[in-house]
Amino acid sequence: MNNIMIINGQKAVIAYDPEIEMFRGEFIGLSGGADFYAADVTSLKAEGETSLRVYLDMCAEKGIEPYKSYSGRFNVRIDPATHSAAAISAAAQGKSLNEWVAEAIEEHAEHAA
Repeated sequence: MNNIMIINGQKAVIAYDPEIEMFRGEFIGLSGGADFYAADVTSLKAEGETSLRVYLDMCAEKGIEPYKSYSGRFNVRIDPATHSAAAISAAAQGKSLNEWVAEAIEEHAEHAA
């Protein structure tokens, strides 16, 4: 994906903030927030490395688990018509709605990784 940068093995979402004319990175999958800013890609990576190191050091110092844990369960709110269409499509493929949604998410998540 174009807006993902990997810094020391950790993924960060990158966006451009036109108000301050800088790139902003925010690490994903952490149990807390760690973001960083820079005007160019080289500096952004360096700032990201610093931000991640400070975050991980703080977590170690305070005994906090730095990474989110995922249970594999979550609620999704969608338009009732979309819900109906998905249920019909799943049934037509001989799948439960859960299987159908899980496959769709897996397919899209593979492209984002």
